[in-house]
Amino acid sequence: MTHIHTAKQHPVEPVDPVDAVVVGAGFAGLYMLYRLRQLGLKARVFEAGDGVGGTWYWNRYPGARCDVESMQYSYSFSEELQQEWQWSERYPRQEEILRYMNHVADRFDLRSDIQFETRVTAATYHDDSGNWTVRTDRGDAVEARFFISAGGCLSAGRVPDIPGLDRFKGKWYHTGNWPHEEVDFTGQRVGVIGTGSSGIQAIPAIARQASQVVVFQRTPNFSIPAWNRPLPLEDQQAWKADYAEHRTKALSTRSGILYEYGQRAVPEVSEDERQQEYERRWKRGGANFVHAFNDLFINKQSNDSAAEFVRHKIRGTVKDPKVAELLAPTDHAIGTKRICVDTGYYETYNQPHVSLVDLRATPITGIVSNGIRTDAATYELDSIVFATGYDAVTGALDRIDICGLGGKALKEKWTAGPRTYLGIMTSGFPNLFFITGPGSPSILTNVVVAIEQHVDWIARCLQHMQSHSLGVVDAQTAAEDEWVLRVNQVAAGTLFPTTKSWYMGANIPGKPSVFLPFVGGFGNYRVICEEVISNGYKGFAFRPSRQSVSQ
Repeated sequence: MTHIHTAKQHPVEPVDPVDAVVVGAGFAGLYMLYRLRQLGLKARVFEAGDGVGGTWYWNRYPGARCDVESMQYSYSFSEELQQEWQWSERYPRQEEILRYMNHVADRFDLRSDIQFETRVTAATYHDDSGNWTVRTDRGDAVEARFFISAGGCLSAGRVPDIPGLDRFKGKWYHTGNWPHEEVDFTGQRVGVIGTGSSGIQAIPAIARQASQVVVFQRTPNFSIPAWNRPLPLEDQQAWKADYAEHRTKALSTRSGILYEYGQRAVPEVSEDERQQEYERRWKRGGANFVHAFNDLFINKQSNDSAAEFVRHKIRGTVKDPKVAELLAPTDHAIGTKRICVDTGYYETYNQPHVSLVDLRATPITGIVSNGIRTDAATYELDSIVFATGYDAVTGALDRIDICGLGGKALKEKWTAGPRTYLGIMTSGFPNLFFITGPGSPSILTNVVVAIEQHVDWIARCLQHMQSHSLGVVDAQTAAEDEWVLRVNQVAAGTLFPTTKSWYMGANIPGKPSVFLPFVGGFGNYRVICEEVISNGYKGFAFRPSRQSVSQ
């Protein structure tokens, strides 16, 4: 069920050199290719799937939907594209986003430079030539001036190491690597492990088909109703009439999303005002709920007021008080794990064929031929769905054997956690760029906006190298050290590090506990990046090479 390509055993044949190799054909890879072409650079994109889409190619599980509204979860680089594409719903479904991305690939004729069903396995930098050699599981060996990671922050799916999976006689699936053919759970007994964002979306959809659904929950999560609805054409046209202004305003926000951001702190308002504001935002729906007041991520007491409001909503929705308490999180501040957005999630537990197993009280001891066994019972199942998330932010990079100056491996450098400058480069790995890498706002933003900002920054850097006949750029160690310190200091001033989450790598055994994104806000981060450029790319070192960047 994992669909992971294995290395092909045929001779390596050198391929014509290119200016840049890009890993991944999702939102980041497609736009990076578009910008490289604008610069007159020859690029090759390697994509493990047999089509474009990235996250939205792989995540085809029932109920898969974006939690950013469709009018904002889209490219802004082409006004014609913005105006011509019509969305059907407030929050777009996976199928619709994938159609959109295929439309983009076709509209800008991007497929000709994408090699599908090809996974990059290794990349080695050669200081003498200033080039990278990039190798794939298809036997390709490509020389490239630049190596650009567009593999995504949430692309390395994680199946937990539970003994006995190989003995299970039914079928099992991972939400992040779903089959392309339709999966029909009608009449089946289905176990779902995990209640993060994908589990919260999938469980109601699976429950509409299955005869029995058993949800195995280790950690409950806060979820806000989406109140999804069709998106009338006149609403889209009204938004499109001011698209440029909407986009500009979003760039200065903390999440890259044109939300309504509360300007007051919780202690500044009365209890009645506070409850009214939470209720108003609950009825509006979506992740904007956690921006009701400006101190929810830094003040525990203020955060508690928002968390208790949601717990009260859960208790009022779920009829069984014991189940309601299990679903109501008490172990983390609201928003310090990814806030979920759902359609009928809590209501699903009122259905007689849906049950909840608390894995904290009764852990899974193994998978047996006919189901899942905990230390209290055996649950007979026909199918198992792992909604167990990802090795976030760094997982896609860890799958590639990347070696920089002196043959040093990226994994070795990042043993104690990732180290980058701006989340764009890491010292000692010249001409290696990350799109939404660790140390950038990445997973805390509207990722399409974050991607466009990073791609544009990289493109401007390459253009600077073209105009100054430069061939190599690297992050300076001192700048990297300062940035890592800044990322950690900003995070320490918030409630985020108080929670064991995938933001901290806590879901991956043995992964260093480091806060992965920059939590200082997208708008602030963007200003920092602009200042770096205006100060002559401060913190970056350039040098000519035997072959400068193509003109």
